[in-house]
Amino acid sequence: METLRQSPTDPGFVQDPYPFYARARAAGPLVWWQDYAMPMATTHAAVNTILRDRRFGREPVDPPPVPDHLAPFYAVEAHSMLELEPPRHTRLRSLVLRAFTTRRIQALAPEIAALARDLAVALPEGEADLLDTFCRPIPVIVIARLLGVPEAMAPELLRWSNAMVQMYQARRTRAEEDEAAHAASEFAAFLRAHVEARRSDPRDDLITQLIAAEEAGEKLSTDELITTCILLLNAGHEATVHTLGNGVKLCLETGARPGADPAPLIEEILRFDPPLHLFTRTAYEDVTLFGHDFRRGDPVGLLLASAGRDGAVYADGDRFVPDRGDGPANLAFGAGLHFCVGAPLARLELQIALPILFDTHPALRLAAAPSYANIYHFHGLDRLMVAR
Repeated sequence: METLRQSPTDPGFVQDPYPFYARARAAGPLVWWQDYAMPMATTHAAVNTILRDRRFGREPVDPPPVPDHLAPFYAVEAHSMLELEPPRHTRLRSLVLRAFTTRRIQALAPEIAALARDLAVALPEGEADLLDTFCRPIPVIVIARLLGVPEAMAPELLRWSNAMVQMYQARRTRAEEDEAAHAASEFAAFLRAHVEARRSDPRDDLITQLIAAEEAGEKLSTDELITTCILLLNAGHEATVHTLGNGVKLCLETGARPGADPAPLIEEILRFDPPLHLFTRTAYEDVTLFGHDFRRGDPVGLLLASAGRDGAVYADGDRFVPDRGDGPANLAFGAGLHFCVGAPLARLELQIALPILFDTHPALRLAAAPSYANIYHFHGLDRLMVAR
């Protein structure tokens, strides 16, 4: 296995990590990324295989000790189905899907369209940061309405979410860890009060549905319900904001526009410049894959963004092709047991919001060169200045 070195916080890498991914794929399906001290899956085949292989999972074999200052954050994470394996993951996901149904998600389409239209029409004259005026408000307002929490709380929800997801960034500092722990405490306290209110005053919202969800006599505990709501907001918000921003950037740079069916364009954006670049798994037994002997407890990184550029499955994979029809489904939302439960909602928001933006402002243009934020493992812009 070839060893590669590349700081994930290097400014050049932050702005364009894809040359490093190309070098990694050329070295083989697995490489040793020295900066992370672990093997990384680089190709579509390798990433897809490990995502679906039940000999690998999210829970560490030996959970690391939790520092006192991060206890509030990990108290929430302890109930996250994103971090759990069967049988608990199976139970939680099944109960959530009984409330987070396709019908409920599709019923949001008119509200998403109206919200996107209002925000597009309200885009300021002259130059504006599209992230703040369009990309960020849509997912946080939609999830607030879906959960049934006051829409006026959207800025606070956004603040908590942004603070908590700092924990997944390569460059996190002690100050950011303290912010994440504090946000987790405040977020959980707010939702605990809201959940208790819904127990005595049910409404037509997702929190009420999650309270009612039951399978084989099992229900979500209050702690599980709170963590699920936080996960839906944090994961869903982060991915959608970055994909909207990255997608608008690509459209403005290439001249691409959503067609009558925007789905192919959205899938190409997710393949070409996804919102999450690295996800990890742990080996649960000794296993040999792609010429490497994994031992029980070994971590492995999955380079989702590298898989999307793999020329072995996508012709001319480093070229953005809005109506691309070749290759397998992209892995931006994962695959297998942990495929993102919020992916249908994210796709719906993207397929509705992007066409409305360009229909409302056909002459939209970049007002400044876009730049990516130093937030790896995520990949999204720090601002997107446009003029209409």
